[in-house]
Amino acid sequence: MEISVGQSASRSMVVTAEIVGQYAELTGDRNPLHFDEEFTSRTRFKRLISQGGIAVGLLHALVAMDLPGAGTVFTEQHWVFPAPVYVGDTITATGTITEWIEERHRGSMDFVIVNQDGVEVLTGSTVVYQAVPRD
Repeated sequence: MEISVGQSASRSMVVTAEIVGQYAELTGDRNPLHFDEEFTSRTRFKRLISQGGIAVGLLHALVAMDLPGAGTVFTEQHWVFPAPVYVGDTITATGTITEWIEERHRGSMDFVIVNQDGVEVLTGSTVVYQAVPRD
């Protein structure tokens, strides 16, 4: 696939309690904000939130599977989390190519993730590299 500035792709997921639990198993992140409803009810969040890595993981899938696609990895990342992702939210990530250097298989992308209400839960930018098999 040819990659060009302005190209974008999106990917969505529902963040379930099961996914939050699986992420905790993988990473050890058992923050009570993710599992203890009584604790979380006394914070500004009021209800269970997911680990930030779940939203970032959706971006990893978008870059590796959709745009730029197979063989792509992050070489630099900058994320801001303006709002939490609550357990039960549907989040949609959109990535847009802002710079692409074809001969180096490298470029920059901007990202936004919104929840089902259109609230931005992550914004950011990244530099990506697409490993291309050599003949």
